[in-house]
Amino acid sequence: MNANHACAAAIDWPQVGEQLPKRCCGPFDGDALARYARASGDDNPLHLDPAIARRAGLEERPIHGMLMMGHFEPLILAWRPDLALVNLSAKFLRPVLAGQTFEVSGRVIRVTTGESPGIILRLMAHGQGRDLALVAEAKLLPHRSPSV
Repeated sequence: MNANHACAAAIDWPQVGEQLPKRCCGPFDGDALARYARASGDDNPLHLDPAIARRAGLEERPIHGMLMMGHFEPLILAWRPDLALVNLSAKFLRPVLAGQTFEVSGRVIRVTTGESPGIILRLMAHGQGRDLALVAEAKLLPHRSPSV
């Protein structure tokens, strides 16, 4: 039995359709966006300058998309700490603005056991008014036991 198969056999696999608990995030004010910009290196003035955001047709600065994506891993870990996030990709659909909250959620869309085990999640971030702001897909693998 190879290591992947042994690890896969030990996991209590989620079911397709299983929902992750929803989590509310934010709001993020201008100071929080500035701190994120410094930490991430994403200093796009659209996120930092209200006048530039207004010129772009927005009422307020948009929250960084990667800041929003960063809320998926804590959601996953709170749901299943025995799984590791190994891949995350997203499509940004609508901005969430500074001062607004957003909700992250997800569900299991595929489970593969056997020689190549893994779990695929569909993740979503909804802004105020339940507008879908971000849709993502994540691949999870069981944590491997450390070698002795």
